[in-house]
Amino acid sequence: MAAILEVSNLTREFRSGKERLRVLDDVSFTLEAGATCAVVGPSGSGKSTLLGLCAGLDAPTAGGVVLAGKELAGLDEDERAALRNRETGFVFQNFQLIPTLTALENVMVPLEMRGGAPLKTVRERARELLAEVGLADRETHYPVQLSGGEQQRVALARAFINRPSILFADEPNGNLDGETSARVTDLLFSLNEKEGTALVLVTHDLELAERTGRLLRLKRGRLESDESTTAAAGDPAALDAR
Repeated sequence: MAAILEVSNLTREFRSGKERLRVLDDVSFTLEAGATCAVVGPSGSGKSTLLGLCAGLDAPTAGGVVLAGKELAGLDEDERAALRNRETGFVFQNFQLIPTLTALENVMVPLEMRGGAPLKTVRERARELLAEVGLADRETHYPVQLSGGEQQRVALARAFINRPSILFADEPNGNLDGETSARVTDLLFSLNEKEGTALVLVTHDLELAERTGRLLRLKRGRLESDESTTAAAGDPAALDAR
């Protein structure tokens, strides 16, 4: 099966005063289309930085990313944005909802930006997704009127609307109660099964990580291990995700 994501010798440094802080250090891996993967590791190990680089939201200091067959370094910002809109969904830790838009309007944004679909079709698709995440009665509410968990579910619905080839999610159930977390997790894997969407999840949730087919363990910015969940099953210490 063709690769949806190829990461080669990825390094990211940030300047801190007179020093340079290396957050990611020579990380490489390939993910096949339709595969599922969890990125785990201690806080500060570079998990969220890796996710942003893979999605083209940030540029590496060294190394490269090929996303859906496109080398990100060869694209300008508009081209990267167009590629993200066509191929990816992204769920942020801090939701990134547009405060002046309702829940329904926030979910509609990616499909509206793509163009080509009638507004009625876009609205119906957004309503279906809000119903799936349990927010059918919140579609006219603005982000400030929603709880953190509700905002997270709106963000998840928005990430689904384009039927992406690959979905990146940074702690997708980190702000959810147990029942809602289970529902969101089921939605993630339902999308993977029904649409063939690849999943890359940053998580501290052991149960969520073990539902993916692969674990990438980061430590101090380096890829410490790359293993199947079968090898790690039943060994919480192997994840070191807390």
